[in-house]
Amino acid sequence: MQFARGSLRYAAVPALLAAPAVLLTPLASAACLLAGAGVLFFHRDPERSTPPTGVVSPADGHVAVVREEDDRVRLGIYMRGRDVHVNRAPMAGVVESVDHVPGANKLAFRKESERNERLRFTFEDYDAEMIAGAFARRTRSYVEPGEFVERGQRIGHISFSSRFDVVLPPEYDIGDLTVAEGNRVLAGETVVARPSEAVTVDDSAVAEK
Repeated sequence: MQFARGSLRYAAVPALLAAPAVLLTPLASAACLLAGAGVLFFHRDPERSTPPTGVVSPADGHVAVVREEDDRVRLGIYMRGRDVHVNRAPMAGVVESVDHVPGANKLAFRKESERNERLRFTFEDYDAEMIAGAFARRTRSYVEPGEFVERGQRIGHISFSSRFDVVLPPEYDIGDLTVAEGNRVLAGETVVARPSEAVTVDDSAVAEK
């Protein structure tokens, strides 16, 4: 099992405290070890098998938002504490920018989280946002502007419960979605949208740009 980049240092703190804690009580030492194991479980990064076609989910969790805004479709996925928090590219494309946007830290499943702190990824054809929650304070990007990413490729992770939104290209509409609010999805594996017959998506053509 591999873990999210940079996450081992979070687990190291309680693990290192386990030794001196045993001088107080074995129970305190066990609690430290358990906390370290919990941190590692939270930051696990399993391999995924990306299907050959379709827009894939950028995150593990439950679909919390489906709506149209400015003639685009926004899909928001709420990640609970037990979900994998490594995020993946829903579509292939070139990263145009990665920007940190300051804001509040409301619970990620509430409407107020629309104003939360976030990490915004702008691609050629779509946008994605890693939205911090009430307890999430660390967002990390794995990609840089100008970099081409494959569909299903890891693009970053966020520590502790949070939300990931994707704003699909303008040629997609609500009818192209294959999921609805409340559905469980897996990053890089679950197809969340398929283009209509009038839309063609050729990842190989994008890669040649």
